[in-house]
Amino acid sequence: MLEKMIIGRYIPGTSFVHRLDPRSKLLFIFFFIFLVFLANNPLTYTLLLAFTLFIVKLSGIRFTYLYNGLKIIFYLIAFMFLMHVIFTKGGSVLIQLPFGTIEEEGVRQGLFISIRFFSLIVVTTILTLTTSPISITDGVELLLGPLKAINVPVHELALMMSISLRFIPTLMDETDKIVKAQVARGSDLHTGSLKERLQAVVPLLVPLFVSAFKRAGDLATAMEVRGYRGGEGRTRYRQLTWRWQDTAALLSLFVVAGLLIYFRH
Repeated sequence: MLEKMIIGRYIPGTSFVHRLDPRSKLLFIFFFIFLVFLANNPLTYTLLLAFTLFIVKLSGIRFTYLYNGLKIIFYLIAFMFLMHVIFTKGGSVLIQLPFGTIEEEGVRQGLFISIRFFSLIVVTTILTLTTSPISITDGVELLLGPLKAINVPVHELALMMSISLRFIPTLMDETDKIVKAQVARGSDLHTGSLKERLQAVVPLLVPLFVSAFKRAGDLATAMEVRGYRGGEGRTRYRQLTWRWQDTAALLSLFVVAGLLIYFRH
């Protein structure tokens, strides 16, 4: 499952979403976070879900690939749905169980919250899958450019964000290798009590942290050798261009927001 994790990965492509300016995608994500909270009934949540699936379609990323890559996240969403179904009470009783009841309000809240988290996770994942870390860095730096007037280290913040995204899949691959190495040496990570499983995780964390610190040191050395001195006086080889597609993407977001507000009641 760790091998299939897609958080932080980039898939080159030529889809509509791939061709968008990274600044428009970052702004889209920012406003989309507020958009999901406008839905409050079955119609608006259906519209929100349809809009999310439409974005996935425009990205050219296969639904099966997204499902396999976000399977752990989807399990957490399913668990959250079950918690709402079991513990949230209200409305008519749907199912009578030996340990309690499943009521209408629990199913309703569980579905709504699950759709909300599903939409947020899928859309933000589409951003990383269709935008290279370097483009994200350039987009964040340009968007936060006005903060330089108050001495905010915009370039350094954007660089740290880019490196963090880049190292997520690397650390996932490293973790998978360590797990396989420990299993090959006879370590049992899947059976036993909870305490025994937690104790078995310790031998994984130590080499993982050692490897992470080593990679960070190698990266710092490589940047220093290449003469990196921060953002002062730097020029850009890649120039970002805002096109009509970027404006259309943001306008579609506001159109959906207007529909959600209209159908809220």
